[in-house]
Amino acid sequence: MGISALSAGVSGLTANQRALDVAAHNVANANTAGFAPQRASFQEAGPAGAGVTLSVQGQALSGAAQTQALQQAQAGERPSGTDLAKELGNSLVYKAQAALSAKVVQAADERLGTLIDTKA
Repeated sequence: MGISALSAGVSGLTANQRALDVAAHNVANANTAGFAPQRASFQEAGPAGAGVTLSVQGQALSGAAQTQALQQAQAGERPSGTDLAKELGNSLVYKAQAALSAKVVQAADERLGTLIDTKA
């Protein structure tokens, strides 16, 4: 466990922060008519074990689905495609993942400190 673990932990923190940003964006636009929520997708960074990256994609609504969403919004049924319960669940998962990544960073920092003390 060394610098690579530190790097992996930091990439996890960064990716989860961005994922929380996506969830917050979706919640903030929950009442926007025809809004298509974004989706956070985690991917392993190369080379294997080097960390994680985040790909943010808008959920593509087909023309018919977007028209239907706008009609529902105008009828007062559902202003956007945002599922608030899902976003809350995602936020809790991202928070837990960020806490775990922080523990990886902390452990790597402690190990690096021990290595430096031993070599000195």
